[in-house]
Amino acid sequence: MYKRNIIITGGAGFIGSHVVRLFVNKYPEYRIINVDKLTYAGNLENLIDVEKKQNYVFIKADICEFEKIDTIFKEYNVDSIIHLAAESHVDRSIMNPMDFVMTNVVGTVTLLNVALNNWKNNFENKIFYHVSTDEVYGSLEMEGYFYETTPYNPRSPYSASKASSDHFVRAYFHTYNLPIKISNCSNNYGPFQFPEKLIPLMIINIMNNKPLPVYGKGENVRDWLYVEDHAEAIDIIFHYGTIGETYNIGGDNEWKNIDLVKFICRLMDEKLNYPPGSSEKLITFVKDRPGHDLRYAINCSKLKNTLGWKPKTNFKDGLIKTINWYLENAKWVNNVITGEYEKYYQKQYLER
Repeated sequence: MYKRNIIITGGAGFIGSHVVRLFVNKYPEYRIINVDKLTYAGNLENLIDVEKKQNYVFIKADICEFEKIDTIFKEYNVDSIIHLAAESHVDRSIMNPMDFVMTNVVGTVTLLNVALNNWKNNFENKIFYHVSTDEVYGSLEMEGYFYETTPYNPRSPYSASKASSDHFVRAYFHTYNLPIKISNCSNNYGPFQFPEKLIPLMIINIMNNKPLPVYGKGENVRDWLYVEDHAEAIDIIFHYGTIGETYNIGGDNEWKNIDLVKFICRLMDEKLNYPPGSSEKLITFVKDRPGHDLRYAINCSKLKNTLGWKPKTNFKDGLIKTINWYLENAKWVNNVITGEYEKYYQKQYLER
């Protein structure tokens, strides 16, 4: 008998795998049910270290399939969801918005309906925790910050789909009293991140002496947070956050894209014993992304003041840890780049 039975959606993804790992290891009295569709960004190799733990279960499922999710709820007596499953890459949302509508909007509403159907007679000790992004707030000029009360102003199909899902989660709280919590986080970085994202893309391209593509002039500003600090924030909000509340999670760590790329270049030159300036020569400016938001900046004083969380990882230290991880895990990188990682599920779960 487990104290809690928690579904973590998207648990094979970048942030999700760190949350799964934290909860499985920290709370052996909880059963963690990782529900992931295993699209291109879901990789079970991210969780090899916990896959044999007694309190861990993996189920391949699409969150849009009501009957499948409902069956999981009933079989495992689910009392909580930490919902991370999402299409999350802005460039992909520009190319194919419908994928983002289906996963981020329809998938979230499906989960809400399953939770409501199963919990409606007793909401006690139930939690629907929805993990979202700072991009729902839109774009800032060079001054100011996003607060939990900042009006939504999404500017890409990705952020519009996440904004919609946030609204549905709040609507189920107000309409049905479903016990929800929401967090909106800034850009994450760290081990296991899919190589299409900025930091791993730069690291891997430098490793392979390939061009480092930077949008426009690289003037766009982002707030960066080490992924393990985000996982700890989710842990704290899940356990101690107030039902119905939203919490912003940020790194207090703003960087212009071009400055960040140059910083990574310097760290890589040092790590690989390249002559200073070698990696910077690979920087290539490319046509800017349509609707590219200028600046994101999170004010997370609510989370700090009410729940006592703050980011622990110094940015340089976090980047060095991230660089070291990619250099030491060439097989993982190669499996992702070649698509070999997709065979892991087949081998581990279907061929036994």
